[in-house]
Amino acid sequence: MIKIEKVQHNYPKGLSLKFPDWEIGDMEQWLLLGASGSGKSTLLNHISGLLKPSKGKVFIEQTDIYSLGNKKMDRFRGQHIGIVFQRPHLIRSLSVLENLEIAASMAGVAVDKERNLALLAELGLETKANIYPDQLSQGQLQRVSVARALVNKPDLLIADEPTSSLDDDNAERVLKMLSSQASNHGAALIIATHDNRVRSHISKTYTL
Repeated sequence: MIKIEKVQHNYPKGLSLKFPDWEIGDMEQWLLLGASGSGKSTLLNHISGLLKPSKGKVFIEQTDIYSLGNKKMDRFRGQHIGIVFQRPHLIRSLSVLENLEIAASMAGVAVDKERNLALLAELGLETKANIYPDQLSQGQLQRVSVARALVNKPDLLIADEPTSSLDDDNAERVLKMLSSQASNHGAALIIATHDNRVRSHISKTYTL
């Protein structure tokens, strides 16, 4: 269960954003909708523990995440939240498999090489485990990002504008992949987007 209560973000010079309360049940899938600049990324950063709100609370599995200290917050996020950023942010000097392994070790989770290889195989990357990010296509990099987000068995999978630079066919493929991977691994899913093509894939919507 993910819950945000009375969350507000204050910008310099007095501007503030107030976000409607939101509850996300186990394994539910939601779209976070809104035009560019409406605050989608800010809200995602609040939900994922990357940016403390000026007011309000965020609960994940009954834990008030902003009651945690910085180190505990980092570890909690690594164990409970998987994030697929707009850009892959993979470590270029590490292989694909090593990028998955470091995600586990940084979260204090035991490295499970067999599971990591199975994840890569599930995403059609079984031959890429020992390849470096610079040797992958954009689509392959995105799939590695999904694998990395799932490596620690998160309760919540977040994707920020995953289709913004994709054509229709690839957008369809990525959306199906995110939805099926979240379902297969028992995670709730939030996709933040202003892409109208996404609306037909997931029925639950939270709009800014």
